[in-house]
Amino acid sequence: MPVAVQELMPVLELEIGPETEWLVTADELLDISARDENRYELIQGKVRKMAPAGDEHGFMTSSLNARIHIYAEDKVLGYVFAAETGFLLERNPDLVRAPDVGFVRSERVKGRLGGKYFPGAPDLAVEVVSPNDRADEVQDKVQDWLSHGTQLVWVVEPKTRTVTVYRPDGTANVLQATDTLDGEDVLPGFRFPLEKLWG
Repeated sequence: MPVAVQELMPVLELEIGPETEWLVTADELLDISARDENRYELIQGKVRKMAPAGDEHGFMTSSLNARIHIYAEDKVLGYVFAAETGFLLERNPDLVRAPDVGFVRSERVKGRLGGKYFPGAPDLAVEVVSPNDRADEVQDKVQDWLSHGTQLVWVVEPKTRTVTVYRPDGTANVLQATDTLDGEDVLPGFRFPLEKLWG
């Protein structure tokens, strides 16, 4: 049974750890996030607190977001969302994930932006791996995106200077620092030399 947000707030302010023990809905999480400066995801109804990003992570996320945004806006392809944007993937228990960059095609957005979590998965999800990210959690997130309709997932690994590209058909390939990132069918014509990312 869901707990009223008013009952959660004192507990969250005092005792929230990496993940809650009780179940929370997406609407309750939105209320919690509005009163709190932390970033969260909701995994099967359990709140997972996310650590603030480091400078390298922030730079790479910002760089990719800017490139994708400019391209998508110029070609009128869709909307690009920042790292704090939640995507509601499941209900009862709720699953809300937040990519570092999310892109949604225009036809899926019309009339759907209303100050809540976006209903459904982005067409493209970009995840920039932080030093404290566990490999199994990154893979869980990739699988959540792909199993809920994301067509392309890019996992950027600063430590190895690689980007792994995942697709729903189960194929994946690893791009090296001298390769070029391709938007494939999701962002047709988008090409970004990874040398610019590693600068």
